[in-house]
Amino acid sequence: MSEPAPSDNAASGTIAFLGLGHMGGPMAANLIKAGHNVTGYDPVPAAVEAARAHGVPMAGSAAEAVAGAAVVLTMLPSGQHVLDAYRGVGGEPGLLSVAAPDTMFLDCSTINVEEAREAAAIALDAGHRSVDAPVSGGVVGAEAGTLTFMVGALPEDFEAVKPLLELMGKRVVHCGEHGAGQAAKVCNNMILGVSMIAVSEAFVLGEKLGLTHQALFDVAANASGQCWALTTNCPVPGPVPTSPANRDYQPGFAGALMAKDLRLALNALESTGVAAQMGPLASKIYDEFAAGAGAGRDFSGIITDIRDRSAT
Repeated sequence: MSEPAPSDNAASGTIAFLGLGHMGGPMAANLIKAGHNVTGYDPVPAAVEAARAHGVPMAGSAAEAVAGAAVVLTMLPSGQHVLDAYRGVGGEPGLLSVAAPDTMFLDCSTINVEEAREAAAIALDAGHRSVDAPVSGGVVGAEAGTLTFMVGALPEDFEAVKPLLELMGKRVVHCGEHGAGQAAKVCNNMILGVSMIAVSEAFVLGEKLGLTHQALFDVAANASGQCWALTTNCPVPGPVPTSPANRDYQPGFAGALMAKDLRLALNALESTGVAAQMGPLASKIYDEFAAGAGAGRDFSGIITDIRDRSAT
């Protein structure tokens, strides 16, 4: 993938990449492969070593990575982590105070919509720019550079970061202003969680009724039951050879992450007063799944839980 011509400093300056786990590490590596100057930081030693193995130069602290950077890209576990990093906690300086004026703060974490809006507000108040750009596509997409980015930003800031996002993903969608990226992410993943449960229940029902997995797949994949949870991430081995079901449900997209995203969707449903029933139920189901071994299995492994609970 060739690097597009930079539109401003955000596309051509140094990038501080904070959070180099299973998603962040490959994303940072793709930016380096495209010729960008990236400095990384992660407090977890294993993440540091993995990032170094992929050619990511490491700083000794988040503040050190951010000093002089044109873009601060964060991929952190929660909204509180993002806000704490921006403001500073425990005597550590906040990234907003360390960064040069007019730095682009690009958050690719998946967090609450209101937290994203709060992060944007404090970044703007500190004299910086802000974009929320959560991702879809999992570890495979991060490694291959085929992620989908859902972006909340002012139009001019979207245009500034779009060349960077296109180096890490195949689809970049401007969803609206601050917080809109997170809004799109929670809506999308609520659909995904609900549909995976429905597809899994249908396969278990088909088993009880004597249908083979292939027969049900061949019908549903070409009829009104067609969906991504069926045709790409099929929860039974065989019909889709690349699905995690063929690798004993190695993620992929882990059950713990689906549980987290559905809790974010539940928070949004409650704050907006939407009379939803399926989203909250899916959140409950995945919370229970992730409380045990399902936390580290692909979210499509929910079918094993449904099968175990079904009457013999």
